[in-house]
Amino acid sequence: MDSHHEDSIHGSTIPFVNKFQDYLGEFVYGGIDGSVTTFAVVAGAAGAPLESSVVIILGFANLFADGFAMSVGSYLSTKSVKENYQKHQKIEYWEVDNIPEKEKEEIRDIYRAKGFEGQILDEIVKTITADRDRWVDVMMKEELLMSEESKSPWAMGGVTFLSFLLFGFIPLLVFVLNYFGILEDSEDLFLYSSVLTGLVFILIGYLKAIVNATKVLRSILETFLLGAAAAGLAYWVGDFLEKLIV
Repeated sequence: MDSHHEDSIHGSTIPFVNKFQDYLGEFVYGGIDGSVTTFAVVAGAAGAPLESSVVIILGFANLFADGFAMSVGSYLSTKSVKENYQKHQKIEYWEVDNIPEKEKEEIRDIYRAKGFEGQILDEIVKTITADRDRWVDVMMKEELLMSEESKSPWAMGGVTFLSFLLFGFIPLLVFVLNYFGILEDSEDLFLYSSVLTGLVFILIGYLKAIVNATKVLRSILETFLLGAAAAGLAYWVGDFLEKLIV
């Protein structure tokens, strides 16, 4: 098997690539939320219809406010998971230090339930409890079913925010170009934005399939259709309100 194929299965040997893979899930879901919500704003404004300057104001307000809110949520969620793990870890350390016999018996019960017995079971218990850190680690995983979160809360929030901005800006691109005179005024601005956003949905659907190890076509169609449904609803609401109010 060649090294390139091995990298695709087991992960790259390049640290930066491995780090990116660790946060790919946050990158994808930040991108989904950014592109869908911003395009929904654009669709609602197009349904009204509103001028490019208004679309830009509403779009960027949504882009930064929602992006920041989502990144804060990602940061707090990850931080909460880490703190919860550390809290239970401290409890396990206290129990190992203060009631070791009870904790040894729990280790014995855990591995007896796995089918070990006799001398082998005794050796397993002896080996695990010989090292305090290993002992606590086993208790965390086997008794509490908890694994330590290795991802940084700051990185989680940052990746989410950057992805939200990156993908969320795409639906606004043609309106920005139009505002600065790079793209001429046209009734097709919303169409151009829709095409670009559709391509973003396809890309995100592909990345989502990689993250979730699901079928690529199904993931692309799911992302595309959900994004289109959100945009369609926003367009209809904008059109309805424009007729009702104006």
